[in-house]
Amino acid sequence: MLLRENRLTKKDDFSRIHRLGKFIKDDYLALRIAPNKLEVTRVGFLVGLKISKKAVIRNKIKRILREIFRLKIKNCNLKKGFDIIVLVRPEIVGKSYKEIESSIDRTLQKAELLI
Repeated sequence: MLLRENRLTKKDDFSRIHRLGKFIKDDYLALRIAPNKLEVTRVGFLVGLKISKKAVIRNKIKRILREIFRLKIKNCNLKKGFDIIVLVRPEIVGKSYKEIESSIDRTLQKAELLI
């Protein structure tokens, strides 16, 4: 489970990142990235009804994304001091863990957030 200190939960934080953040997209997802004044990287996920009407599918996608980012933060593969919003695109439905992970890696590489 993603640690509490690494989660974005407040509406104000999401609004700030949408206003000021840099936008980077890939095949299955897009990222909004903005620096924060903290020593940790925080991540939030947006998986809307356009992805799937079924909550089971949306929740499964969120669980996969949380685990990928948990491992990246735990292994110190991400730069510290950033807020990231992961915006999921409909093409992600039915993709495997490895495909999603490689998409995240490509997107983070474009954003220059991987160490």
